[in-house]
Amino acid sequence: MGTSSCGDGEKQRIEDEEQYGVLLYYKYTSVPDVDELVSFYESSCNSLCLLGRVRISPHGVNVTVGGKLTALEEHIAAAKLNILFEGTDFKLASCHHPLNDKVAQECGFTSLSIRVVEELVTFSPCPLLKSPEISNAGKHLSAAEFHSVLQSATEHPGRDGKSENKELVLLDARNLYETRIGKFESENVETLDPEIRQYSDLPTWIDQNAEKLKGKNVLMYCTGGIRCEMASAYIRSKGAGFENTFQLYGGIQRYLEQFPSGGFFKGKNFVFDHRISVGSSKEDIIGSCLLCNNTFDDYSPRCRCSFCRMLVLVCNHCRVKGDIYVCELCNKHGKGEVPLSLDLSNQPSVSNGDDTRRKLRILCLHGFRQNASGFKGRTGSLAKKLKNIAELVFIDAPHELQFIYQTATPPSGVCNKKFAWLVSPDFDKSSETGWTVAQCQFDPLQYQNQTEGFEKSLTYLKAIFAEKGPFDGILGFSQGAAMAAAVCGKQEQLVGEIDFRFCVSCSGFTPWPLLEKEEKGSIKCPSLHIFGSQPGKDRQIVTQASSDLAGLFDDGCATIIEHDFGHIIPTKSPYIDEIKAFLYQFI
Repeated sequence: MGTSSCGDGEKQRIEDEEQYGVLLYYKYTSVPDVDELVSFYESSCNSLCLLGRVRISPHGVNVTVGGKLTALEEHIAAAKLNILFEGTDFKLASCHHPLNDKVAQECGFTSLSIRVVEELVTFSPCPLLKSPEISNAGKHLSAAEFHSVLQSATEHPGRDGKSENKELVLLDARNLYETRIGKFESENVETLDPEIRQYSDLPTWIDQNAEKLKGKNVLMYCTGGIRCEMASAYIRSKGAGFENTFQLYGGIQRYLEQFPSGGFFKGKNFVFDHRISVGSSKEDIIGSCLLCNNTFDDYSPRCRCSFCRMLVLVCNHCRVKGDIYVCELCNKHGKGEVPLSLDLSNQPSVSNGDDTRRKLRILCLHGFRQNASGFKGRTGSLAKKLKNIAELVFIDAPHELQFIYQTATPPSGVCNKKFAWLVSPDFDKSSETGWTVAQCQFDPLQYQNQTEGFEKSLTYLKAIFAEKGPFDGILGFSQGAAMAAAVCGKQEQLVGEIDFRFCVSCSGFTPWPLLEKEEKGSIKCPSLHIFGSQPGKDRQIVTQASSDLAGLFDDGCATIIEHDFGHIIPTKSPYIDEIKAFLYQFI
């Protein structure tokens, strides 16, 4: 799993002596010896001076490499000697040598990166859920067969002879920024564009739009084919009514090779290497500038949304260094109004070896009778150890509480306000500020009486997501964890208002909104549960309460970390390593 690069002299020799090329291929198959396959790629690619990405899992390989055409052909010949690659579609294309170092570096074409991974492409928003069986993937259609189906639909529209063919739909399995510069279009066939930021968002879209696919002949397509394999299997796994799901074998690349004038494909095919995009001989442009809406489809300037870091199209006339851009998805979800004081142009990012991506943004919810500044101080060690992968954002809860004292007289001096997400039924909002004497000694079970205030807190969080989002996940501590769990229980109803991919629950308990409405394992949100393993050590939240909360989440996407401490978030090894491992799945 090393990274290497060719020297400048060798790069110049490649450029001068021979034509350059890019090779793409994947193969889903059982790999009996992953280490042996890693050794093959290290030896073959390094000896042939191939640069790019190689991903190996126990279930197959996914490869995108560039180099001399003759070297790529040698690599193909070597791979074919291994029975694992029998029937593999090796997609080799000649092209210019990488001219833009920035683009080449971002695409991973200035070095060789070989990694062992769990998934060849990250399909599920919950990495721990079992993936669909690849053997159930949709039937492959060759470029000619795919074209023929669309041609037939054009010549023979719907049953009424006028409207579109309602028995056939095209489904684009790519990300929104890819579809904005090229897509299949057929006059009588509906094209479904999920408009997703990343491939792992596709299962959720399929779940929410299953009725658009049920009973139809679904023609799926993507860049080279690999994303359709898992996605088509997922659709077919839904059972009756979803059997007729087909995929374009070899993807758009093979289709354009078969139909160089473009056929039913309009625009350009976005590719994940230094070429950026590949068009047909027509060279038609369907993309447009984000700002002025004029025709434009060049991603080489690498302009990105300042909020979510997705690529956006900004033409030469509109592009200004340092400008803040808001993609159409962020704009759709209320991120269009950017405060003048907000400078996101230097938003922190994390390098994964292939490209540079922003850090995870995690919204942090403090516990009962705490506040944002206090929670930030208490989690300073955690923030420091996660600084390379996550940005923690702290907010106060909406319910302001009275100050409580147990001495004869109220303390003097200024105290920071305290807040809560949930309150007891006798909470008196009119007297919520100032000092009051404690009615009794600390009650470790007081959280069981905090059954009010959820709707106000939920409305408040919607505003926070609109004003300060997007957030990748929510981290909650104690009552904050209970609030986060309650939001997870309503995640499907909150789409578009509170969107996030995971939840981290620390010393949590089951909040009142979930007590009677949720069954064990019914919450599907990917989650990490951190709590003490020794009964009695956490004097605020009993171990069983945290364990019961974890039980409401699906076993397939819930991770549990039990520690030997009390009411804290542990940051020592091995606990911090397990926390990082969970978060890395979402980068």
